Amino acid sequence: MGRVYNFSAGPAVLPEEVLKTAAAEMLDYHGCGMSVMEMSHRSKDFQNIIDTAEADFRELLGVPDNYRVLFLQGGGNTQFAMVPMNLMKNKVADYILTGQWAKKAAKEAELYGKVNIIASSADKTFSYIPDLSDLKISDDADYVYICQNNTIYGTKFTELPDTKGKPLVSDVSSMFLSEPMDVTKYGVLWGGVQKNVGPAGVTIVVIRDDLVTEDVLPGTPTMLRYKTHVDNKSLYNTPPCYNIYICGLVFKWLKEMGGLSVMKQRNEEKAKILYDFLDNSTMFKGTVAPKDRSLMNVPFVTGDEEIDKKFIAEAAAAGFKNLKGHRTVGGMRASIYNAMPKEGVVKLVEFMDNFEKNNK
Repeated sequence: MGRVYNFSAGPAVLPEEVLKTAAAEMLDYHGCGMSVMEMSHRSKDFQNIIDTAEADFRELLGVPDNYRVLFLQGGGNTQFAMVPMNLMKNKVADYILTGQWAKKAAKEAELYGKVNIIASSADKTFSYIPDLSDLKISDDADYVYICQNNTIYGTKFTELPDTKGKPLVSDVSSMFLSEPMDVTKYGVLWGGVQKNVGPAGVTIVVIRDDLVTEDVLPGTPTMLRYKTHVDNKSLYNTPPCYNIYICGLVFKWLKEMGGLSVMKQRNEEKAKILYDFLDNSTMFKGTVAPKDRSLMNVPFVTGDEEIDKKFIAEAAAAGFKNLKGHRTVGGMRASIYNAMPKEGVVKLVEFMDNFEKNNK
């Protein structure tokens, strides 16, 4: 059936141009006679790939000189442990719960110290971002932790919490590189790349220099120390070379597109098309408080499970794939990351409109 419109939350759609470049370079990368998949991570060719990827990433996000950029493995679930292992000096941390991933992160951190939940939106199935105006930040907290864009629930922090001087740690997995960010507001930001940046297998961590120390919790494995990877420039062990190469191609694509402010504009435009339809539909309803809506992940329901099922099946048959919502929300979810073309959203809305007319 050719290329479909892939609304998966991750692993997710990649830019077609990137896939074509990768296909063209699959057997012979830039005349070296081998694929990036076959290349030694100690070779000059790969060193050039990872150095260029880091330089392009720094340029795109405006990463200051006093922050390190790491290409790691183990996904978000490993970061849930690495963050407390490396940062929980007083064994206390403050967490804001806005969804499944923040909950998992808090639960993991409890293995290493005291976790204070200073705000939560669990009371309404995480359908909003809690009030951040007067957070009771713990005096002895080592850091404050948020998940900035909630893939499952479709919410996003439009402003960052005032952490009263404590380092802010943010999981930005599903909004990575979708808009400009002020990196100086964070102590650590990290994301799994499989939503907006590349194929599963890489986690990019951006960490401020003063947080990279030898002083980690006793028993922290060498592999789970940020300093290990900073000192070895992400090459302590064999990294996921091919996946880093694809991320590098995506960074080049983002630069060619005009950078993150252009992406933000495009993403706002796409999201508006879908949200405007949901706000005016008599059948489909968005599940998120309008002021907290994500530009990346849009959950919606009809209120009737049978109609939801019928819609998902008919949409898939028409080439709109992976629209089933997460089991905790039900209904549908359209993830409209950077690489989803505007045309995909326009056609989805046309399909939804026709479905609504035919199923009144």
